[in-house]
Amino acid sequence: MFQALEEHILLLACAAFAIAFLCVCWIHPYLVKLALMKGIVDAPNIRKLQRVPVPVLGGVAVFLGVVMGLGCLSPFLNAYRLLWGGCLMTLMLYIGTLDDVMGLSPRFRFLVEILSVLVIMFVGKQSIGHFHGLWGIGEIPLWGSLPLTLFAVVGIINAINLIDGVNGLSSGYCVMASAVFAVFFHYAGDITMMLLATVCAGAVIPFFVHNVFGNKSRMFIGDGGTLLMGMVMSIFVTRILSSDFHPAHISDSFGLIPFTLAVLSIPVFDTLRVMSSRIISGRSPFRPDKTHLHHLFIEIGFSHPGTTFCILTLNLLVIVLWGVLAACGVSVDVQLYAVIAAGMACTFGLYFGVKALSPKGHAYRFLRRVAIASHVERKGLFLWVQGWVDRV
Repeated sequence: MFQALEEHILLLACAAFAIAFLCVCWIHPYLVKLALMKGIVDAPNIRKLQRVPVPVLGGVAVFLGVVMGLGCLSPFLNAYRLLWGGCLMTLMLYIGTLDDVMGLSPRFRFLVEILSVLVIMFVGKQSIGHFHGLWGIGEIPLWGSLPLTLFAVVGIINAINLIDGVNGLSSGYCVMASAVFAVFFHYAGDITMMLLATVCAGAVIPFFVHNVFGNKSRMFIGDGGTLLMGMVMSIFVTRILSSDFHPAHISDSFGLIPFTLAVLSIPVFDTLRVMSSRIISGRSPFRPDKTHLHHLFIEIGFSHPGTTFCILTLNLLVIVLWGVLAACGVSVDVQLYAVIAAGMACTFGLYFGVKALSPKGHAYRFLRRVAIASHVERKGLFLWVQGWVDRV
Protein backbone atom coordinates (compact mmCIF):
# COMPACT_ATOMS: atom_id res chain seq x y z
CA MET A 1 0.00 0.00 0.00
CA PHE A 2 2.80 2.41 0.89
CA GLN A 3 4.56 1.67 -2.40
CA ALA A 4 1.34 2.39 -4.34
CA LEU A 5 1.00 5.70 -2.49
CA GLU A 6 4.60 6.55 -3.35
CA GLU A 7 3.95 5.88 -7.04
CA HIS A 8 0.79 7.99 -6.89
CA ILE A 9 2.70 10.92 -5.36
CA LEU A 10 5.42 10.69 -7.99
CA LEU A 11 2.79 10.71 -10.75
CA LEU A 12 1.27 13.85 -9.24
CA ALA A 13 4.71 15.46 -9.12
CA CYS A 14 5.36 14.58 -12.78
CA ALA A 15 1.94 15.98 -13.76
CA ALA A 16 2.55 19.19 -11.82
CA PHE A 17 5.97 19.58 -13.43
CA ALA A 18 4.57 19.02 -16.93
CA ILE A 19 1.68 21.46 -16.48
CA ALA A 20 3.97 24.21 -15.20
CA PHE A 21 6.52 23.53 -17.94
CA LEU A 22 3.99 23.61 -20.79
CA CYS A 23 2.21 26.74 -19.50
CA VAL A 24 5.46 28.71 -19.48
CA CYS A 25 6.42 27.36 -22.91
CA TRP A 26 3.07 28.60 -24.24
CA ILE A 27 2.99 32.08 -22.65
CA HIS A 28 6.69 32.98 -23.08
CA PRO A 29 6.65 34.18 -26.74
CA TYR A 30 3.49 36.25 -26.17
CA LEU A 31 5.07 38.03 -23.20
CA VAL A 32 8.21 38.77 -25.21
CA LYS A 33 6.10 40.42 -27.94
CA LEU A 34 4.04 42.34 -25.36
CA ALA A 35 7.12 43.62 -23.52
CA LEU A 36 8.80 44.80 -26.72
CA MET A 37 5.61 46.42 -28.00
CA LYS A 38 4.96 48.30 -24.73
CA GLY A 39 8.62 49.07 -23.95
CA ILE A 40 8.74 46.94 -20.79
CA VAL A 41 12.46 46.30 -21.17
CA ASP A 42 15.72 46.46 -19.26
CA ALA A 43 17.73 49.12 -21.07
CA PRO A 44 21.54 48.79 -21.19
CA ASN A 45 23.66 51.15 -19.10
CA ILE A 46 27.15 51.32 -17.62
CA ARG A 47 26.29 48.74 -14.93
CA LYS A 48 24.29 46.31 -17.10
CA LEU A 49 25.97 43.55 -19.08
CA GLN A 50 23.56 43.40 -22.02
CA ARG A 51 24.03 45.59 -25.10
CA VAL A 52 20.40 45.87 -26.25
CA PRO A 53 17.06 46.35 -24.43
CA VAL A 54 15.69 43.01 -23.18
CA PRO A 55 12.09 42.25 -22.06
CA VAL A 56 11.67 41.85 -18.29
CA LEU A 57 8.38 39.98 -17.87
CA GLY A 58 9.90 36.58 -17.16
CA GLY A 59 8.48 36.56 -13.65
CA VAL A 60 4.95 36.73 -15.06
CA ALA A 61 5.60 33.61 -17.14
CA VAL A 62 7.03 31.71 -14.17
CA PHE A 63 4.12 32.75 -11.95
CA LEU A 64 1.60 31.45 -14.48
CA GLY A 65 3.34 28.08 -14.56
CA VAL A 66 3.43 27.81 -10.77
CA VAL A 67 -0.23 28.80 -10.32
CA MET A 68 -1.51 26.52 -13.08
CA GLY A 69 0.60 23.59 -11.89
CA LEU A 70 -0.68 23.88 -8.34
CA GLY A 71 -4.23 24.80 -9.33
CA CYS A 72 -4.72 21.75 -11.52
CA LEU A 73 -3.55 19.50 -8.69
CA SER A 74 -5.38 21.28 -5.86
CA PRO A 75 -7.86 18.37 -5.40
CA PHE A 76 -4.92 16.11 -4.51
CA LEU A 77 -3.11 18.31 -1.98
CA ASN A 78 -3.81 20.51 1.01
CA ALA A 79 -4.35 23.69 -0.99
CA TYR A 80 -5.24 25.70 2.12
CA ARG A 81 -1.65 25.33 3.32
CA LEU A 82 -0.50 27.20 0.20
CA LEU A 83 -3.18 29.92 0.20
CA TRP A 84 -1.15 32.38 2.25
CA GLY A 85 1.98 31.42 0.31
CA GLY A 86 0.20 32.07 -2.97
CA CYS A 87 -0.87 35.50 -1.72
CA LEU A 88 2.73 36.37 -0.82
CA MET A 89 4.04 35.09 -4.15
CA THR A 90 1.45 37.26 -5.94
CA LEU A 91 2.46 40.27 -3.84
CA MET A 92 6.14 39.77 -4.64
CA LEU A 93 5.36 39.41 -8.35
CA TYR A 94 3.42 42.69 -8.37
CA ILE A 95 6.02 44.59 -6.33
CA GLY A 96 8.88 43.31 -8.47
CA THR A 97 7.09 43.98 -11.76
CA LEU A 98 6.21 47.51 -10.66
CA ASP A 99 9.86 48.00 -9.78
CA ASP A 100 10.88 46.75 -13.24
CA VAL A 101 8.43 49.06 -15.01
CA MET A 102 8.45 52.28 -12.98
CA GLY A 103 10.97 51.85 -10.16
CA LEU A 104 10.22 51.62 -6.44
CA SER A 105 12.25 52.88 -3.51
CA PRO A 106 14.32 50.33 -1.54
CA ARG A 107 12.53 51.45 1.63
CA PHE A 108 9.12 50.58 0.23
CA ARG A 109 10.34 47.17 -0.92
CA PHE A 110 11.80 46.47 2.50
CA LEU A 111 8.56 47.47 4.18
CA VAL A 112 6.65 45.01 1.99
CA GLU A 113 9.20 42.28 2.75
CA ILE A 114 8.89 42.89 6.48
CA LEU A 115 5.11 42.69 6.29
CA SER A 116 5.52 39.44 4.35
CA VAL A 117 7.54 37.99 7.21
CA LEU A 118 4.67 38.72 9.59
CA VAL A 119 2.30 36.88 7.26
CA ILE A 120 4.66 33.89 7.10
CA MET A 121 4.88 33.73 10.89
CA PHE A 122 1.39 34.57 12.08
CA VAL A 123 -0.74 33.37 9.16
CA GLY A 124 1.39 30.60 7.70
CA LYS A 125 2.59 29.53 11.19
CA GLN A 126 6.13 29.10 9.87
CA SER A 127 9.29 30.62 11.30
CA ILE A 128 12.87 29.84 12.21
CA GLY A 129 11.63 28.52 15.51
CA HIS A 130 13.70 25.38 16.00
CA PHE A 131 17.45 24.72 15.70
CA HIS A 132 16.91 20.95 15.38
CA GLY A 133 19.85 20.02 17.58
CA LEU A 134 22.36 22.62 16.41
CA TRP A 135 24.51 23.62 19.41
CA GLY A 136 22.15 21.48 21.49
CA ILE A 137 19.30 23.95 20.96
CA GLY A 138 15.76 22.91 20.16
CA GLU A 139 12.72 25.16 20.06
CA ILE A 140 13.31 28.88 20.56
CA PRO A 141 10.82 31.46 21.90
CA LEU A 142 9.00 34.03 19.79
CA TRP A 143 11.28 36.90 20.84
CA GLY A 144 14.17 34.96 19.31
CA SER A 145 12.45 33.49 16.27
CA LEU A 146 10.95 36.82 15.12
CA PRO A 147 14.25 38.66 14.44
CA LEU A 148 15.86 35.48 13.06
CA THR A 149 13.00 34.92 10.63
CA LEU A 150 12.94 38.58 9.66
CA PHE A 151 16.68 38.63 8.94
CA ALA A 152 16.61 35.31 7.08
CA VAL A 153 13.58 35.97 4.87
CA VAL A 154 14.58 39.52 3.89
CA GLY A 155 18.12 38.29 3.30
CA ILE A 156 17.05 35.35 1.13
CA ILE A 157 14.68 37.44 -1.00
CA ASN A 158 17.34 40.06 -1.69
CA ALA A 159 20.10 37.48 -2.20
CA ILE A 160 18.11 35.79 -4.98
CA ASN A 161 17.36 39.21 -6.44
CA LEU A 162 21.00 40.27 -6.47
CA ILE A 163 22.39 37.23 -8.31
CA ASP A 164 20.28 38.12 -11.36
CA GLY A 165 23.17 39.55 -13.36
CA VAL A 166 24.02 37.22 -16.24
CA ASN A 167 21.92 35.09 -18.54
CA GLY A 168 20.63 31.97 -16.81
CA LEU A 169 22.23 32.52 -13.40
CA SER A 170 19.21 33.34 -11.23
CA SER A 171 16.88 31.00 -13.15
CA GLY A 172 19.47 28.21 -13.21
CA TYR A 173 20.01 28.59 -9.50
CA CYS A 174 16.26 28.49 -8.83
CA VAL A 175 15.90 25.29 -10.89
CA MET A 176 18.74 23.67 -8.95
CA ALA A 177 17.48 24.80 -5.54
CA SER A 178 13.87 23.83 -6.31
CA ALA A 179 14.98 20.36 -7.42
CA VAL A 180 17.01 19.86 -4.24
CA PHE A 181 14.14 21.01 -2.04
CA ALA A 182 11.70 18.81 -3.97
CA VAL A 183 13.81 15.72 -3.28
CA PHE A 184 14.18 16.69 0.37
CA PHE A 185 10.45 17.29 0.94
CA HIS A 186 9.63 14.02 -0.82
CA TYR A 187 11.76 12.03 1.63
CA ALA A 188 10.59 14.21 4.54
CA GLY A 189 6.98 13.32 3.73
CA ASP A 190 5.80 16.89 3.11
CA ILE A 191 3.88 16.36 -0.13
CA THR A 192 2.47 19.90 -0.39
CA MET A 193 5.91 21.50 -0.26
CA MET A 194 7.31 18.83 -2.55
CA LEU A 195 4.73 19.68 -5.20
CA LEU A 196 5.39 23.41 -4.81
CA ALA A 197 9.11 22.83 -5.36
CA THR A 198 8.37 20.60 -8.34
CA VAL A 199 6.12 23.11 -10.11
CA CYS A 200 8.67 25.86 -9.47
CA ALA A 201 11.36 23.79 -11.20
CA GLY A 202 9.00 23.01 -14.08
CA ALA A 203 8.01 26.67 -14.46
CA VAL A 204 11.56 28.04 -14.45
CA ILE A 205 13.20 25.52 -16.83
CA PRO A 206 11.58 26.87 -20.06
CA PHE A 207 12.48 30.39 -19.05
CA PHE A 208 16.06 29.28 -18.29
CA VAL A 209 16.39 27.71 -21.75
CA HIS A 210 15.18 30.87 -23.51
CA ASN A 211 17.33 33.06 -21.25
CA VAL A 212 20.52 31.12 -21.99
CA PHE A 213 20.03 30.01 -25.60
CA GLY A 214 17.51 32.48 -26.97
CA ASN A 215 18.39 35.52 -29.03
CA LYS A 216 15.10 36.95 -30.29
CA SER A 217 13.20 35.03 -27.56
CA ARG A 218 15.45 36.07 -24.67
CA MET A 219 13.69 37.64 -21.70
CA PHE A 220 14.94 38.57 -18.25
CA ILE A 221 13.16 37.22 -15.21
CA GLY A 222 13.24 40.72 -13.73
CA ASP A 223 12.66 41.78 -10.15
CA GLY A 224 9.17 40.31 -10.42
CA GLY A 225 10.63 36.85 -10.95
CA THR A 226 13.52 37.09 -8.50
CA LEU A 227 11.34 38.43 -5.68
CA LEU A 228 8.78 35.73 -6.44
CA MET A 229 11.37 32.96 -6.30
CA GLY A 230 13.05 34.54 -3.27
CA MET A 231 9.72 34.30 -1.47
CA VAL A 232 9.37 30.65 -2.53
CA MET A 233 12.84 29.85 -1.16
CA SER A 234 11.93 31.65 2.08
CA ILE A 235 8.77 29.54 2.38
CA PHE A 236 10.87 26.38 1.99
CA VAL A 237 13.44 27.46 4.59
CA THR A 238 10.91 28.61 7.20
CA ARG A 239 8.96 25.37 6.73
CA ILE A 240 12.08 23.25 7.29
CA LEU A 241 13.14 25.20 10.38
CA SER A 242 9.68 25.51 11.96
CA SER A 243 9.16 24.00 15.37
CA ASP A 244 6.37 21.70 14.10
CA PHE A 245 8.42 20.23 11.25
CA HIS A 246 9.18 16.58 11.99
CA PRO A 247 10.52 15.01 8.77
CA ALA A 248 10.01 11.33 8.11
CA HIS A 249 12.90 9.12 6.98
CA ILE A 250 15.42 11.79 8.02
CA SER A 251 18.07 10.83 10.58
CA ASP A 252 19.29 12.97 13.48
CA SER A 253 22.63 13.47 11.71
CA PHE A 254 20.80 15.35 8.94
CA GLY A 255 21.60 18.97 9.83
CA LEU A 256 18.60 20.98 8.70
CA ILE A 257 20.20 24.40 9.20
CA PRO A 258 23.45 23.39 7.45
CA PHE A 259 21.37 21.86 4.64
CA THR A 260 19.35 25.01 3.97
CA LEU A 261 22.47 27.17 4.18
CA ALA A 262 24.30 24.88 1.74
CA VAL A 263 21.50 25.18 -0.81
CA LEU A 264 21.55 28.98 -0.46
CA SER A 265 25.31 29.31 -0.01
CA ILE A 266 26.47 31.28 -3.06
CA PRO A 267 23.60 33.83 -3.14
CA VAL A 268 23.75 34.37 0.64
CA PHE A 269 27.51 34.62 1.10
CA ASP A 270 28.08 36.68 -2.04
CA THR A 271 25.38 39.12 -0.89
CA LEU A 272 27.03 39.34 2.53
CA ARG A 273 30.38 40.03 0.85
CA VAL A 274 28.98 42.73 -1.42
CA MET A 275 26.97 44.44 1.33
CA SER A 276 29.83 44.40 3.85
CA SER A 277 32.30 45.72 1.25
CA ARG A 278 30.01 48.62 0.40
CA ILE A 279 29.53 49.51 4.07
CA ILE A 280 33.27 49.32 4.80
CA SER A 281 34.00 51.61 1.85
CA GLY A 282 31.45 54.14 3.14
CA ARG A 283 28.82 53.53 0.44
CA SER A 284 25.18 52.59 0.80
CA PRO A 285 24.76 48.79 0.88
CA PHE A 286 21.84 49.19 -1.55
CA ARG A 287 23.70 51.22 -4.16
CA PRO A 288 24.21 49.00 -7.27
CA ASP A 289 27.73 48.32 -8.51
CA LYS A 290 29.71 45.69 -10.40
CA THR A 291 31.30 43.80 -7.50
CA HIS A 292 29.21 40.62 -7.50
CA LEU A 293 30.79 37.24 -8.13
CA HIS A 294 29.30 37.04 -11.62
CA HIS A 295 30.90 40.39 -12.47
CA LEU A 296 34.27 38.92 -11.52
CA PHE A 297 33.82 36.02 -13.95
CA ILE A 298 32.77 38.40 -16.73
CA GLU A 299 35.78 40.62 -15.99
CA ILE A 300 38.13 37.66 -16.35
CA GLY A 301 36.57 36.95 -19.74
CA PHE A 302 34.02 34.19 -19.10
CA SER A 303 30.89 34.06 -21.23
CA HIS A 304 27.43 34.31 -19.68
CA PRO A 305 26.85 30.53 -19.96
CA GLY A 306 30.35 29.90 -18.61
CA THR A 307 29.77 32.21 -15.66
CA THR A 308 26.43 30.57 -14.89
CA PHE A 309 27.94 27.08 -15.10
CA CYS A 310 30.87 27.95 -12.81
CA ILE A 311 28.79 29.63 -10.10
CA LEU A 312 26.15 26.89 -10.06
CA THR A 313 28.94 24.31 -9.87
CA LEU A 314 30.40 26.09 -6.85
CA ASN A 315 27.00 25.98 -5.14
CA LEU A 316 26.59 22.31 -5.98
CA LEU A 317 30.03 21.55 -4.51
CA VAL A 318 28.97 23.12 -1.20
CA ILE A 319 25.80 20.98 -1.21
CA VAL A 320 27.84 17.85 -1.98
CA LEU A 321 30.28 18.68 0.82
CA TRP A 322 27.41 18.99 3.28
CA GLY A 323 25.87 15.73 1.97
CA VAL A 324 29.11 13.81 2.45
CA LEU A 325 29.50 15.09 6.01
CA ALA A 326 25.88 14.25 6.86
CA ALA A 327 26.19 10.77 5.34
CA CYS A 328 29.33 10.14 7.39
CA GLY A 329 27.48 11.00 10.60
CA VAL A 330 29.46 14.16 11.32
CA SER A 331 27.85 16.31 14.00
CA VAL A 332 25.39 19.01 12.99
CA ASP A 333 27.68 21.68 14.44
CA VAL A 334 30.62 20.60 12.28
CA GLN A 335 28.34 20.43 9.24
CA LEU A 336 27.42 24.09 9.79
CA TYR A 337 31.03 25.20 10.23
CA ALA A 338 32.07 23.33 7.09
CA VAL A 339 29.24 24.87 5.02
CA ILE A 340 30.13 28.36 6.27
CA ALA A 341 33.81 27.81 5.48
CA ALA A 342 33.02 26.46 2.00
CA GLY A 343 30.57 29.27 1.27
CA MET A 344 33.09 31.88 2.40
CA ALA A 345 35.84 30.28 0.32
CA CYS A 346 33.67 30.23 -2.83
CA THR A 347 32.68 33.89 -2.46
CA PHE A 348 34.95 35.97 -0.24
CA GLY A 349 38.03 33.83 -0.86
CA LEU A 350 37.52 33.46 -4.61
CA TYR A 351 36.69 37.12 -5.23
CA PHE A 352 39.52 38.67 -3.23
CA GLY A 353 41.94 35.91 -4.26
CA VAL A 354 41.42 36.57 -7.97
CA LYS A 355 41.50 40.35 -7.43
CA ALA A 356 44.91 39.93 -5.79
CA LEU A 357 46.37 38.09 -8.81
CA SER A 358 48.65 39.89 -11.20
CA PRO A 359 47.18 40.04 -14.74
CA LYS A 360 50.61 39.01 -16.00
CA GLY A 361 50.94 36.04 -13.62
CA HIS A 362 50.56 32.39 -14.58
CA ALA A 363 47.44 31.85 -12.44
CA TYR A 364 45.53 34.74 -14.01
CA ARG A 365 46.60 33.74 -17.52
CA PHE A 366 45.32 30.23 -16.85
CA LEU A 367 41.96 31.62 -15.77
CA ARG A 368 41.87 33.71 -18.94
CA ARG A 369 42.42 30.59 -21.07
CA VAL A 370 39.59 28.79 -19.26
CA ALA A 371 37.41 31.86 -19.72
CA ILE A 372 38.04 32.00 -23.46
CA ALA A 373 37.17 28.30 -23.73
CA SER A 374 33.80 29.03 -22.08
CA HIS A 375 32.53 31.00 -25.08
CA VAL A 376 30.40 28.17 -26.39
CA GLU A 377 27.79 30.62 -27.66
CA ARG A 378 30.07 31.35 -30.60
CA LYS A 379 30.19 27.74 -31.76
CA GLY A 380 28.01 25.61 -34.02
CA LEU A 381 25.99 23.51 -31.57
CA PHE A 382 25.05 26.49 -29.43
CA LEU A 383 24.00 28.48 -32.49
CA TRP A 384 21.89 25.54 -33.70
CA VAL A 385 20.12 25.29 -30.33
CA GLN A 386 19.66 29.07 -30.33
CA GLY A 387 17.96 28.94 -33.71
CA TRP A 388 15.67 26.14 -32.55
CA VAL A 389 14.75 27.93 -29.32
CA ASP A 390 13.95 31.17 -31.14
CA ARG A 391 11.59 29.28 -33.44
CA VAL A 392 9.71 27.52 -30.62
